Amino acid sequence: MDFKDLAQMRRSHRKFTEEPVSKEDIKLILRSALMSPTSKGQRNWKFVVVEDKEKIAALSTAKDLGGQFLASSAVCIAVLGDEAENDCWIEDGSIAAISMQYQAEDLGLGSCWAQMRARGLKDGTPADVAIRSILSLPENISCLCILGFGHKADERKPQNEDKLKWENVEWKA
Repeated sequence: MDFKDLAQMRRSHRKFTEEPVSKEDIKLILRSALMSPTSKGQRNWKFVVVEDKEKIAALSTAKDLGGQFLASSAVCIAVLGDEAENDCWIEDGSIAAISMQYQAEDLGLGSCWAQMRARGLKDGTPADVAIRSILSLPENISCLCILGFGHKADERKPQNEDKLKWENVEWKA
């Protein structure tokens, strides 16, 4: 599949089968992140791979809304950074995250992004606090997102070309 088709086929999947994701596939997914471009070539993002079902379940409750689907993931990857090390950690982590999602799609796997930065619980606890506790991370590390990966339990139609928002594009010649 060429990239044009891959971009059209990649959709968020929030339902996964019980089948585990192979170590080889996880390594390819991480490889795509480690090759992704970064500001000034710093490459100082951090990734934590989680396969333990109890930890995955705990991560799914790190914020009140939108992370519950993580509980059915075969594997999760937390995308992390240290703002003191890199003022572009959010941008660099975002590029790495979407690179992982495209690689997963190319492998026939499903994925979905759970936003964690600037999210939390109704009691005011930031998601970062819960995530640092679950993953035993130091205080200086922040979580941008947690990506859930697994074998797709549902089928999604490709992006509809007719619904592309070309009106949001302005050409300057």
